[in-house]
Amino acid sequence: MITDNSDEPLLKFPCQFPVKAMGKSGPELELAILEILGRHVPEITGDAVRFSASKKGTYTSITVTINAQSKQQLDNIYRDLSACKHVLYAL
Repeated sequence: MITDNSDEPLLKFPCQFPVKAMGKSGPELELAILEILGRHVPEITGDAVRFSASKKGTYTSITVTINAQSKQQLDNIYRDLSACKHVLYAL
């Protein structure tokens, strides 16, 4: 469970959780994000993935809604996304 300063949890696992990463548009970004998430989440369906290009198409945000099992799983995903050279931001 993720908590704030109170004793009330912010998240209860398992739960649906949107992972968003952004970077320069291109197949490298898409492949990198899906490969990273695939290491941590064994079953990602096509309808769980959404792509959104910037106005000029230079950048793309990719949101993948996963069935998060734990805070540790989310921490590991964000650690790997942040270390990826193709990812500029991970939210």
